[in-house]
Amino acid sequence: QVQLVESGGGLVQAAGSLRLSCVASGSGFMFSTTTMGWFRRAPGKEREFVAFITGRSDDTDYATSVKGRFTISRDNAKNTVYLQMNNLKPEDTAVYYCAAHWGGYFDRATNYNFWGQGTQVTVSS
Repeated sequence: QVQLVESGGGLVQAAGSLRLSCVASGSGFMFSTTTMGWFRRAPGKEREFVAFITGRSDDTDYATSVKGRFTISRDNAKNTVYLQMNNLKPEDTAVYYCAAHWGGYFDRATNYNFWGQGTQVTVSS
């Protein structure tokens, strides 16, 4: 069983920064070869893709709405993936989830089979 635990969320003013972390664990889970993604769900909206990073960090991509402000990274020695969020805006308010990819397009939530419980990010104006 794979467990993903996010942390780092909170309340921040617009233009502020937060860094989210997601620690992965589980017998047999090959974190270093697994593409990891971040998604978010805002109140009243569907879950949306934020960013992904491949196992060796040789490929990343971002949703247009966060490109240039968010950075995804990982530390395979710590089984941890990060999401550095800068210049936060009120529209970034959401529950943020990390997830482990199993196959297919990286921006599709249905292509991720393990999910964390989420961490709340609230950005005040």
